[in-house]
Amino acid sequence: MSIKFRLTIMSFLQFFVWGSWLITVANYWFGTKGWDGSEFGAIFSTMGIASLFMPTICGIIADRWVNAEKLYGMLHILGGLTLCYVPMIDNPVTFFWVILLAMAFYMPTIALSNSVAYNALKKSNLDVVKDFPPIRVWGTIGFIVAMWITNLTGNKASANQFYIAATAAIILGIYSFTLPKCEPQNETAGSKSLVEILGLDAFKLFANYKMALFFIFSMFLGAALQLTNAYGDVYLDDFKVIPQYADSFVVKYSTIIMSISQISETLFILTIPFFLKRFGIKKVMLMSMFAWVLRFGFFAYGYPEGFGLGLIILSCIVYGMAFDFFNISGSLFVETSTDSKIRSSAQGLFMMMTNGVGAIFGSVVSGYLIDRFFTTTSGKDWHGIWLTFAIYSLVIAIAFAVLFKHKHNPEVIKKITH
Repeated sequence: MSIKFRLTIMSFLQFFVWGSWLITVANYWFGTKGWDGSEFGAIFSTMGIASLFMPTICGIIADRWVNAEKLYGMLHILGGLTLCYVPMIDNPVTFFWVILLAMAFYMPTIALSNSVAYNALKKSNLDVVKDFPPIRVWGTIGFIVAMWITNLTGNKASANQFYIAATAAIILGIYSFTLPKCEPQNETAGSKSLVEILGLDAFKLFANYKMALFFIFSMFLGAALQLTNAYGDVYLDDFKVIPQYADSFVVKYSTIIMSISQISETLFILTIPFFLKRFGIKKVMLMSMFAWVLRFGFFAYGYPEGFGLGLIILSCIVYGMAFDFFNISGSLFVETSTDSKIRSSAQGLFMMMTNGVGAIFGSVVSGYLIDRFFTTTSGKDWHGIWLTFAIYSLVIAIAFAVLFKHKHNPEVIKKITH
């Protein structure tokens, strides 16, 4: 079995674990358990909270004491066992703490999987830049397959989604011990100060107006991502309360409809080099922000048949641009705008602001707003919810266009994208 195929299996299972429950947990929360929206918002903040500290801690452990592939395996096994406990919970407070524990085990595995893959490819004398992206794409495919399995087996609102995720996590954890060794780099870690190891030296970037502005907007866009992850599937499923849509394809297969977003994501990744060379980093990030406006706006006016169904599908298609264009162009902006000595730390800060601070902000605030202003005894006002999110994204896009100044340099983009 080739190393690329072995890493493909790892990438597939890595995101299969997440896709098994992330998009459908709202159906379980609202539909099966009947818990309220303000508490649900906190569930999606667990990813942000875990992202604030666990990747850094696990990175230090892998740098100094434990092989990355072994730590990766242990985290997945522990995460799988934690997910096995989720169906036994009967109150939202305990649910929050258990999901937070599961996320504390899961979130650092995303970075560790990259480290394991890079190390294995280099040991096999393969080109990381050329060979890693096709491997990583299978992660998104794994996410999609998990969504389809959860939906087609009738488990999008059942506790079985957590058992599916747990099984995949434990299998991946055991499998990871067979991967090429990724030993600690003791001499590298030892040559750094504690501040450098923790990535705290990157925080001085906030003293630069342009970088500070970029990180602040990263937080706001990170919040938008959580809105669509948290409420997209349950929004489509809620059409079942309208008699004429109760047996519609959208209601029965809401998770499959949502998976179009991930399919779109894999396709838009391929277009990024063209857009970056043609328009530059700032315009590509702006395209992402306006794509978020369309993502939410199309949802606001969608319904499960005819023109409305077309809007729902279009919303899922533009998600690929909304997600990919900001994350990748933002990463390239950090790459081209920071000193090489703190570049890794700066990338970590970018991820912390989007997946950490932004995720917490989006989850908590959206949960409160939906529960306070858009929930009645007859259900949720999804039109108002999505329209509010669209206006939020539009304000962010306009503010970014006016305040953020960045000159397009085609030569820099050409150098990075080749």
